[in-house]
Amino acid sequence: MPAYNAEKTLRQTYAEIPFDIVDEVILTDDHSFDKTIEMARELGIKEIITHEKNKGYGGNQKSCYNRALELGADIVIMLHPDYQYTPMLLEPISYIIANNLYPVVCASRILGKGALKGGMPMIKYIANRILTFIQNILLNQKLSEYHTGYRGFSAEVLRSVKYNGNSNDFIFDNEMLAQIFYAGYEIGEVTCPTKYFEEASSINLRRSFTYGLGVLRVSIAYRLCKWKLMKSKLF
Repeated sequence: MPAYNAEKTLRQTYAEIPFDIVDEVILTDDHSFDKTIEMARELGIKEIITHEKNKGYGGNQKSCYNRALELGADIVIMLHPDYQYTPMLLEPISYIIANNLYPVVCASRILGKGALKGGMPMIKYIANRILTFIQNILLNQKLSEYHTGYRGFSAEVLRSVKYNGNSNDFIFDNEMLAQIFYAGYEIGEVTCPTKYFEEASSINLRRSFTYGLGVLRVSIAYRLCKWKLMKSKLF
């Protein structure tokens, strides 16, 4: 659980985690200025990583994944503690990976009507669809979306891709998916309802524009590397 100022939503998220299949919860606090850490301790979360300085969304994920591998995890699922995504999908995501159907599973807000029904702003929905369309062409894939923050990985995949060299910002997610495809792994998807409300995490318009440009950069680099027209540290 990569956390940043998640005090108001952490309890709700944690309460819905199916602990009959979850062996360990890792919370990484990215230098929050609220009581996220205190709340995590109150809930009994044992694996708490605190950043003395804010490392960014990507940097927060790196800490989570690295610790999960250190603990010997077989399946690692990123669940945001802001309650935007339901923990109830942890079971089907785990099942798909555990039964070797797909080594990576993303919970898609676009399959079905989860995004708009849950309150995704129309401008973000349109941007999501446009970027996903372009990415599918450049990466030669057919995902319904590349921008969900709910993802599950087998330990094998995490050990195979060089995610620690990726950006510490939001573009980390797309760099990682591109690396997974480049390594020859397939990605499955499950339909996911979502919630948009004041406490749910979101990025502003300026950072969204920067993110969009980063997505295009990663996708173009992927295609050029596949054509052997350039080399990139990502791959």
